[in-house]
Amino acid sequence: MDKKFKPSEAEEKIYNSWEKKGLLRSKRGKPFTILMPPPNANASLHAGHGMYTVEDILIRYKRLTGYDSLWIPGTDHAGFETQYVYEKHLARQGKSRFDYSRQDLYKNIYEFVVDNSGLIYEQFKRLGFLSDWERSVFTLDKQVLQTVDSTFVKMEKDGHVYKDEYIVNYCFHCGTSLSELETVHIERRDPLYYLKYGPFVLATVRPETKFGDTAVAVHPKDKRYQNWIGKEIQVEGLLGKFRMKVISDEMVERKFGTGVVKITPAHDPKDFEAGKRHNLAVKKVINIDGRLNELTGPYAGLKIKQAREKVVGDLQEKGLIEKVDESYVHSVAVCYKCGRDLEPTIFPNWFIKVADLKKPVIEAVKKEKIKFIPKRYKKQILQWLEVMRDWPISRQIAWGIRIPVWYLADGNENRIQLSFIDKKGKLKKGTLKQCLELKHSLSEIRSGLQQVIVTVDKQNPVEYAVSNNEPKDGRNWLQETDTFDTWFSSGQWPLVTLKKDEYETRFPTDVMGTLSDILPFWISRMILFSLYIKNEIPFKYVYLWSKVVDAKGQKMSKSKGNVINPIDLVNKYGADAFRASLVFGIGEGSNVPLAEEKVIGMRNFANKIWNIGRFIYMNLQVKSQKSPLLPPRAGFEGQAKVKTTTQNSKSTKLRTSEVLVELAKEFQEEKKQYLKAMDNFRFSQALGLVYEFVWHRLADYYLEQLKEDLRNGKIKVRGELEKVYFENLKMLHPFMPYVTEAVWRVFHGENSSILNDQL
Repeated sequence: MDKKFKPSEAEEKIYNSWEKKGLLRSKRGKPFTILMPPPNANASLHAGHGMYTVEDILIRYKRLTGYDSLWIPGTDHAGFETQYVYEKHLARQGKSRFDYSRQDLYKNIYEFVVDNSGLIYEQFKRLGFLSDWERSVFTLDKQVLQTVDSTFVKMEKDGHVYKDEYIVNYCFHCGTSLSELETVHIERRDPLYYLKYGPFVLATVRPETKFGDTAVAVHPKDKRYQNWIGKEIQVEGLLGKFRMKVISDEMVERKFGTGVVKITPAHDPKDFEAGKRHNLAVKKVINIDGRLNELTGPYAGLKIKQAREKVVGDLQEKGLIEKVDESYVHSVAVCYKCGRDLEPTIFPNWFIKVADLKKPVIEAVKKEKIKFIPKRYKKQILQWLEVMRDWPISRQIAWGIRIPVWYLADGNENRIQLSFIDKKGKLKKGTLKQCLELKHSLSEIRSGLQQVIVTVDKQNPVEYAVSNNEPKDGRNWLQETDTFDTWFSSGQWPLVTLKKDEYETRFPTDVMGTLSDILPFWISRMILFSLYIKNEIPFKYVYLWSKVVDAKGQKMSKSKGNVINPIDLVNKYGADAFRASLVFGIGEGSNVPLAEEKVIGMRNFANKIWNIGRFIYMNLQVKSQKSPLLPPRAGFEGQAKVKTTTQNSKSTKLRTSEVLVELAKEFQEEKKQYLKAMDNFRFSQALGLVYEFVWHRLADYYLEQLKEDLRNGKIKVRGELEKVYFENLKMLHPFMPYVTEAVWRVFHGENSSILNDQL
């Protein structure tokens, strides 16, 4: 054995042998299955991905305890996020998505993803992940598309799908609505304008939306305004005088501004809900191009910030602004990708009714058909499910799974808005009728189609068909251009990853691991879809990983300059050290401070494991009966020099026997506690137990007590030490696979593997 374990020389060789020998999956024992949370297909490894190590720990542990453990990998197309990355790529070439048809943009992004994918799998291999890479699933694979479409068609048939105009957070720069998870809230100082509204003064940071006001509101218990509730007031505005009703609603914060607020249902989520409660009109005054529309008179065509400046100037000129608070600090919703302000706006969306669908999910969680680790997350997901509203699943992007809805073009030419790239490569917009009148054929429109917008008219709806394929009835149809929210497709992950015959033996799967951040967005929806489609839970346990932070406990971000590249740490200290540092000394569900000093400490532990093995191994190399054994210090730190002797007194024999009994007893207790901790997902405790035993008991105590017997070739001593050491290697293997495999091969031969043994 070399004096030191050299990860850079051993890791790739060991992993390649696991692949070559087919050890990335097992073919023995009871099935145990984990589905890998799919990272973005074109992503590279970041610190958070390191927590996938928890699943590898489970897979290796189950393999060593006799299970047919299978870890199925996959990647996500990551709709909006990937398209955003690609659009930045286009911008560097002086182009944008508006230069391409939807079909061409999709094709180009697909090629871009293929060219940039695969890196994260190679990095996962660097970490030693025991995943069956040949089973990899991509969320745009054919079987996934078929399943997702079929689920939507079934849900629509069962009455769980509808289309409505609903308020969404819309990013004008990225050109799509965003889910709650894609919305970031920042604290910002903005002017707070106090506007004169008839007899009232009210405060707002968005005076440009006043053209969409349909009421003013006060709190029902605000004594200042009791006499006004239910009455109408006359308001002088920039487009003349108009009348407006005064309503009372508990959503009004009495301490904000003057306690009077304007209600703009089309451009504020709270106002939208208030509008529904009070049956108010909805006036949309900002289009999805980020410009004010024709309802704003002379302000039409202005972008929001331009409009705000002009509106404020004109209001001041008319004496309709009482004062301006320049120091007002409030929370602003911004796009998590581009950082620009999101605009709440009314937009036609496809929705999933969740009231009935979530009931079996709540029941399954309450009855603990699915167990959550740590347990506190059971309460959290139940709280989320209780308030879960109908789910808007439309995204106005090309990169994703297109919603299988077809609008009848015939007879609806005036009611279908669209944009497309014509044969000359020019962007055209307008109604279908206008485009046809300009001598563009329907086939040309279809070929260059970018977006179709069909507004909701409940009195006279446009006929549509929900089908995996275009209706073949001789009429002309146009397919919806919106794609599914990524959570709709990834929510069906357990339904698209297993082979058909495996659903009898491997479903429900055993453990699903992920960060708590996406517990409501992903975990809840996987349970929902699984219960809806298969009437079965998708997994038995949900393990919520710890969150990786920097050494000071702060979230890593490029802006803070505290991002740590895991591969840099692996290159310096080895994968074992990095893996163990993510688990050692960490309470389940708490943050993981990723500090280089801790990784160094785990590197030192890997060296200790190697050196113990080297000490035992080298002291077994006896050339002959008369040949002295190698000196005890060779390759083992901390050993005292002891004279060699061939005579054993009775007291020495007694001492050796007592030490061996003590060793066996302590080891059995260690293993018992280890197995209990591992079976209960207490991985940090399990690693800590073995760390303490190997370093401070086996190395510092038992080898000290037995080294003379070992040097003198005592077979029983050698056998007991080897047994305890090998068992500890197997217990450590899930956490530190490379060094344990390397030592195992030294003792058992290069063609052996610790993975073929059993705890």
